[in-house]
Amino acid sequence: MHAIHSPFASPSLINRCSTTDKSCRLRSSSLTLTIVLGCLLLYKRSMGEGEGNGLAFAEGLKPAAGMVLVQIVFAGVNLFYKLAINDGMDLSVLVAYRYLFATVSLAPFAFFLERKIRPRLTLNILMQTFFCALFGGTLTQHFYLTSIKLTSATFTAAMANLVPAVTFVLAIVFRLENLRINKRSGQAKLLGTLVGFFGAMVLTFFKGKELQFLPGVDLLKPQSNAGVRMASLQHHSSSQVLGSIFAVGSCLCYSIWLIIQAKLSKAYPCHYSSTALMCLMGSIQAVVFAFCMGSKREQWRMDFGIRLVSVTYSGVVGSGLIVSLLAWCVKKKGPVYASVFNPLMLVIVAIFGSLLLNEKLYIGSVIGALLIVVGLYFVLWGEGKEGETAEEKVEELPKKREAIEVVVERSSTKLQCAGAPKHACPAEKLGEKTESNNEDEEKGICNS
Repeated sequence: MHAIHSPFASPSLINRCSTTDKSCRLRSSSLTLTIVLGCLLLYKRSMGEGEGNGLAFAEGLKPAAGMVLVQIVFAGVNLFYKLAINDGMDLSVLVAYRYLFATVSLAPFAFFLERKIRPRLTLNILMQTFFCALFGGTLTQHFYLTSIKLTSATFTAAMANLVPAVTFVLAIVFRLENLRINKRSGQAKLLGTLVGFFGAMVLTFFKGKELQFLPGVDLLKPQSNAGVRMASLQHHSSSQVLGSIFAVGSCLCYSIWLIIQAKLSKAYPCHYSSTALMCLMGSIQAVVFAFCMGSKREQWRMDFGIRLVSVTYSGVVGSGLIVSLLAWCVKKKGPVYASVFNPLMLVIVAIFGSLLLNEKLYIGSVIGALLIVVGLYFVLWGEGKEGETAEEKVEELPKKREAIEVVVERSSTKLQCAGAPKHACPAEKLGEKTESNNEDEEKGICNS
């Protein structure tokens, strides 16, 4: 733990923390723990029957606890991103190192776990993986990091909740999904999309009064010229608008990745192998992009500090190990269940961003974030209702196979030959020939 905090914590900074600040941090940590426990108890009923059974209760808590851990890890990725950018790390270099570390951590799982079931790579699969890496990795991360640089980690985490709404719009545009405006599920998804985009507008253009209820330390003391420029950029209103554009662009690229990834999963159903290949292509794309943008050689030097900690955490933990846990939760409970926990990351980032990064919260930010979360749940509710409707239609199908009576009728040739002479019946002649042939074969075998 000392090695992790040593790059950005100094004795003078720690000594400036008063007793009041420590008590505030203790209260906020208790608030975070309360929120986590509340989420676990909220999904108690989703664990199936047998509430009185302690073993069943613990078994049902595993998906909820796993999703809480996923959101905590993703919140940590946002905070480490902010610290690395404040230290002056190039965005392209950060993305390249993240996916390189993710590739190294995922390669053993892909090799040993999917060695016998991995299908043959085709040109179509490689092209789909390339575009998955481009939209889901390179472009999404560059836009996301640029938004964090221009605004704040809390702002970008709030805008990330627009992904379901943007995906819904793209699915309609590409005719992958019908609007179903006459049904309640379609109306809920449309209303949630509109509410989410309205919340994004409020989050971007309306600030209001500043909220000061979580005093803490400031780990974003400018440690380089880039940190000073980033601190000056965030005070301009134009940076807020530009940062929101990059955040929406990140959501758009991520939604396109979801559509391509759905097709890739059907053609190449090996999760670890496809993810490792996508991370490898994403790292190559990020390296090429970094050299095209004129990154200096000094930017690639990784001394032990906040830069190395950030890329290791985001690559190995954020993109490597946590992917398997997320995939397991989706397999157990479904994608809608996993998406419900996304706003938890926003709460965690907002709390620790105020405590550790000195990020300021405004009334407009809180209202906009709440509207985005409300819109998210409207869209997820519509998705859930459509899933229930599809299951009901499947259950309505006849479960028992109908008995089909098969009647085999004898050929009328036998009946017609009953009253006819023996030499006039073709069936009898055929039988006589067959019997004579069999007798000849038996004689030949005995003679040999």
